[in-house]
Amino acid sequence: MAIGPLVINGILLLDKPSGISSNRALQQAKRLFDAAKAGHTGSLDPLASGLLPICFGEATKIAGYLLGARKAYAAECKLGVTTNTCDSEGMVLVERAVPALDDDVIRGELARLTGRITQIPPVYSALKQGGVPLYKRARRGEAVEAPPREVEVFRFDLLGRDGDTLRLHVECGSGTYVRSLARDLGEALGCGAHLTALRRLWVEPFREPRMFTLGELAHWRDGDQADLHGCLLPIEAGLADWPVLQLDERGASDVAHGRALQVSVASGRYRAHSPTGNLLAIGAVDATGTFKVLRGFTA
Repeated sequence: MAIGPLVINGILLLDKPSGISSNRALQQAKRLFDAAKAGHTGSLDPLASGLLPICFGEATKIAGYLLGARKAYAAECKLGVTTNTCDSEGMVLVERAVPALDDDVIRGELARLTGRITQIPPVYSALKQGGVPLYKRARRGEAVEAPPREVEVFRFDLLGRDGDTLRLHVECGSGTYVRSLARDLGEALGCGAHLTALRRLWVEPFREPRMFTLGELAHWRDGDQADLHGCLLPIEAGLADWPVLQLDERGASDVAHGRALQVSVASGRYRAHSPTGNLLAIGAVDATGTFKVLRGFTA
């Protein structure tokens, strides 16, 4: 008798390879684990590689909270060439001479692109207008304008340069397009630029991630299943920066049934644990000291 997908709970820190979409990487990982339910926490462009947290089973309930987390990237951009996608996968629009640029001049423009800034996302992006991704409209030849939005860039550093190629370190908040940062840097320098390489280094709270490749997962899938499932982190790992609300038996019963609970802690977000240490729910405590469940978890 055929066995269907398994109920698997946990978080996989996948090292997405360059050249495939985040959704394709997700589907491959899901098949390798025979998982019934999976979701990723923020797309990487096909060009990009690196950390793509994938949530299985009950862990999908916290995926939305990981989407807004701070992220870090190693990036490379080439000066003098502008493309329609703002990266090397697009069509060349303009080529310009690169002026003699002192590193201090470049760092000055990087500083102007740091902090709370207004950014125009690339036209070739998954952002939707009227329910249709912008990249689909652009590919159909429609006139597309991506609306500007405010994003936060915590760090934008020059690590080195090789001719007209710059090596950069970026730390940013949710919704920031590194492709747009490369484009805007090039325009500020008067010569244009596009992204040639991008690797996501970490996503909070996974600051020093042990990532696993699809090749490693496939190898373990064909060998010791314990090694494969040993790659998964518990749901709590994705909530490491959330304080713990330790419950007694009565409080655990209330939370397990979704009932509000009076507590004596400061307002804010918490992860609620049973007396035995099991994660029961995530929730928020309001100014009255009432803990209300946002999402509950089953064993």
